[in-house]
Amino acid sequence: DERDQLLETGGGIARAMPLIDADPFIAVNADNLWVDGPVDALKLLASGWDDARMDALLLLVPLAQANCHHGRGDFHMSATGALTRRKPRGVAPFVYTGIQLVSKRLFAGDLPDGPFSTNILWDRAIAAGRLFGAVHQGLWFDVGRPESIRQAEDMLREG
Repeated sequence: DERDQLLETGGGIARAMPLIDADPFIAVNADNLWVDGPVDALKLLASGWDDARMDALLLLVPLAQANCHHGRGDFHMSATGALTRRKPRGVAPFVYTGIQLVSKRLFAGDLPDGPFSTNILWDRAIAAGRLFGAVHQGLWFDVGRPESIRQAEDMLREG
């Protein structure tokens, strides 16, 4: 419930934790649109999950295929799928799609009160070597801005 205060990505999930009985669970941001390719995106995450090694498995898209996105990429990915951050003024080959498979472990321990970004928890997971990525095989659109929604609709209409 965010009627009184927007909680951001981490704060919203943290507040919902008592209602989540699955472990791991899927979390999806509302500002993205995806079209599955040869592999269903959610099945890709589920098949790639390794509970012994991971606290979160993020669905990524190559920067060059991040439709309507204006950033410089978010992550670098090793051959094993382990993620590291883009350098402050650099470019990274992968963009986080807003879709992740997450263990409740990621939300265990000391969490900020109120609004916070999952980036805080991902940084902890990176430091522990427990943040991984899987590459989406279909289309992805960043629809977090009104002009991006129109652009995505036009691209989908045009085929």
